[in-house]
Amino acid sequence: MARRKAEAAEPALVAGAADTAASDDALLSLVAAGLRLQSAGDSSWKVSGNTLPNRDLLRDAGGTWNKLDQCWEFAGEDPTVRLAAALAAAPPAAGHNSGATGAPPKPHYHGHRQRVRERVLAAGVEALADYELLELLLFYSIQRIDTKPLAKRLLERFGTLGDVFAAEPQQLREFDIDQSTLVQFRALRETARRLAERKVKHMPVLTNWQQLIDYCHTALAHEKTEQFRILFLDRKNVLIGDEVQQRGTIDHTPVYPREVVKRALQLNASALILVHNHPTH
Repeated sequence: MARRKAEAAEPALVAGAADTAASDDALLSLVAAGLRLQSAGDSSWKVSGNTLPNRDLLRDAGGTWNKLDQCWEFAGEDPTVRLAAALAAAPPAAGHNSGATGAPPKPHYHGHRQRVRERVLAAGVEALADYELLELLLFYSIQRIDTKPLAKRLLERFGTLGDVFAAEPQQLREFDIDQSTLVQFRALRETARRLAERKVKHMPVLTNWQQLIDYCHTALAHEKTEQFRILFLDRKNVLIGDEVQQRGTIDHTPVYPREVVKRALQLNASALILVHNHPTH
């Protein structure tokens, strides 16, 4: 009786060993393709690493792209064997991201973007130098190049981050800045202005005078042409509006008192602060 039980158990042990060997082989094939699989708990799995050339395969296998963690997520059972079978059936990938034998060597900045992101997540952005912060911002508008040299050249040319963001399209042309990056610069500058505006709007300006000066500096410091802005106040000297009344050239801008008074009446303003910049100074 004991011999029959042992003989019955032997095939199960052999099958279990075979399954383990198959799983190990499948895991090795993923590693060879540059893919890293890890359990995320609760029957979920994450695949990271060299996912770009295999994105269609991972999607077809039931994966979902996680933009925040920059990985593919799978729910349910361990997808190792399934992914290995799909890799074996897929045609060889091509290109410097494929990981294939004979592919061109990886550029010196390979993995740099991910390292910068991990550094920011671990320690924050406060410790970044200006060129590093600009480099990080350029990650999201310029793909697959080393943006550090570009960030340094932009700062050498314009001086400060604010001047980079305020540069005119023709000035940025020599740096081959594309439309996406130009739009990003405009959005970043407007974001800074609105954040500064929140500190002074709907508050008495006389008790927040320095913040008002700081706001005007943020709004006008990097303008390349003269502006005439009007800050509208109510009867309690609370800022209720800030508008550009006129834009001029590099050394003058016209002012029309009639239009100033007309707009003040429309907003029921009781007082005005007139702001004017000098780009050539």
